[in-house]
Amino acid sequence: MKHTAKSIRPFLGARNFELSRRFYQDLGFQENVLSEDLTVFKLGQLAFYLQGAYVKDWIDNTMIFLEVENVERYYQELSAMQLSSKYDGVKLSGVRIEDWGKECFLHDPSGILWHIGEFQTK
Repeated sequence: MKHTAKSIRPFLGARNFELSRRFYQDLGFQENVLSEDLTVFKLGQLAFYLQGAYVKDWIDNTMIFLEVENVERYYQELSAMQLSSKYDGVKLSGVRIEDWGKECFLHDPSGILWHIGEFQTK
């Protein structure tokens, strides 16, 4: 292939579109509304589409990996936000140490699983 890719943007579904929009805004993503049921969220060079569509099997099998510089600091910031008391269905797990690095998990209001990780440097 002779061309260069510039970005990759997954499409995420939402059981409750408005609730999920507020959740991602709280996480610091900047929203650009594209239509009544489609928006793009950006954080620096990272982006994803959120759509007002819910297919249980799709949502239950959607996982996103977000690489961060310091997963423990990221976890502390997420924990301080008390997202699980603000949003039904949101769960945050503690940091786990794996042979490849560290990660914590965050389930969004629809159940989408975010792996938030930091790769081990050798």
